[in-house]
Formats: sequence, structure tokens, C-alpha cells
Amino acid sequence: MRLVTFTDGMGTRVGALDASGAVRDITALDPSLPRDMLGLIASGRIAAGRVPAVMEAPIVTEARLLAPIPRPPKNVFCVGKNYHEHAKEFAGSGFDGGAKDVVPPFPVVFSKPHTSIIATGEPILGHLDPTGGLDYEGELGVVIGKGGRGITKADALKHVFGYTIINDVTARHLQKRHSQWILGKGLDSFCPMGPAILTADEVPDPTALTLTTWVNGEQRQHAPVSDLIFDVPTLIEAISAAITLEPGDVIATGTPAGVGIGFTPPRFLASGDVVRIEVPGIGTLENRVA
Repeated sequence: MRLVTFTDGMGTRVGALDASGAVRDITALDPSLPRDMLGLIASGRIAAGRVPAVMEAPIVTEARLLAPIPRPPKNVFCVGKNYHEHAKEFAGSGFDGGAKDVVPPFPVVFSKPHTSIIATGEPILGHLDPTGGLDYEGELGVVIGKGGRGITKADALKHVFGYTIINDVTARHLQKRHSQWILGKGLDSFCPMGPAILTADEVPDPTALTLTTWVNGEQRQHAPVSDLIFDVPTLIEAISAAITLEPGDVIATGTPAGVGIGFTPPRFLASGDVVRIEVPGIGTLENRVA
């Protein structure tokens, strides 16, 4: 099931995308369902199998998609240098801030503030990066369902609610200038997310997923999730070792090779550029640089 957060003339609530891409209002069939995504995730109603069949719910003709988890007071954990080829291109780009290891021995984890989250179709505010180093990073996002601390790799996938797409937009010169990543990656609008959350029951093996990124129709990134250096269970175990994961937290798992700084010279984004990221089953996340 592909769950979405949408708005229309009657407020914001949770729906589902059918096979045609139409938004169906699942709360209309079952008014007891939480109307917000965080409430739905925390309720456990998906896992319990009590959500009405999508095709029975009415279509919302004037629906506008929001980010599936729109600007919550929740954590967005991001992982750097988590594909082998991207780790190599980043190490050779001159933007790696003097890191000693090309392939990190442990996950490199940072965060994005919730104010950076935007939906598919919303503009990336490129002018907030005054240095002219705007870059894209297509990533698979893992949405936590069952929270916890000290989660083991063996149990990790039991804590996953579903999967979404994230564009880890980055101001490269700011990233390099500050020798850490939140000020280069946490700017407003620098976390496009969506268009939906594909529930975990549809993805028994996340390594079977693939991710592709296009800029203005030109394919820049394409890789299977199986190429991750640290897989999804490893990331959940590492982050939850001493940080409590909560329902609705999101983990962006890292980006493949093919980002703008991987080219010589770098191919940074400019006003009007369109970044489109696709993971089959989840859908397409598309945003234009304003």
C-alpha cells in the first residue's frame, strides 16, 4: 500500500494511492483511523491489517500531495558515503573535509531539521545557498514504525513501517566550509520527501529495490539498494544503540554515485533545473530548483 498525506478543501489527512495514481481517502471508510501519518504509524493499524481496502475508498479529485510526514517534530537521520562508488567519487571531489577513510569503517550519520522537509512538486529554494554549489542526492528513506533503543540487526526490519524517497539536497561549499554536514544539508527545502510511503509488507527485501535520479531528463544515478555499504538493518542497529528511535522517524540511507560533484568539472544545479528520483513501487519524487 502506498500511503500519502494530502490536503484538499476539507483539511489535511491520510490517503492511499491506487494503481492509477489517484488519491483515495481511506479515512472516509473508517473514521476511527488517525487523520495524520504520525498517528497512523503509531497506532499500529497497518500492521494489524485493519485499514480498509484502497479500491473501496472514494477518490479525492482535488487532492494535493504533501510530504508523507510533513514537517513533524521527528528525526530525519541521514547517512553519508554509504555506496562504495559514491564514497570514491566524494573522496576524490575535494569536498570531503579531509576524511581519512574513503570507505568509512562505521556509518556516517547526521541529521536534517524538520523545516527542511518539502513535498514532491514543491520548489527547492536554491537561493538559500549563496555559494553556487547546489547538489542533489537521491536516496531511499526508511520510515520507522515500532520504536525502540538497542534494536538488533536480526529484529531491525520488524521496526520498519515502510519506505519513501528523499532528495538529500546539499550546498557543497557550505558543507566543506563548516567541516560538518548539517549547515550544508539542513537548509529550508533541502529535504524533498515522497511522494508516498510504501508499506513494509510490500517490500520483504529492501535490497531488491533500485533507485534512479534524473536531472532535466538526463539520468545521473542508478543503483540497486543492495550496493549499500551498511544495509538497512545495520543502520537501524547503529543509530538505535543509544538513541531511541520513535514511530515516524526517517533514515535516509545514502546516495549512489553520480552526484554533481562527481563530474569534472562539477555539475551543480541551477535555477529551473528539475530533479526526478524514482524507486519502483514507491513512485517518483520531482522538484524544481526555484
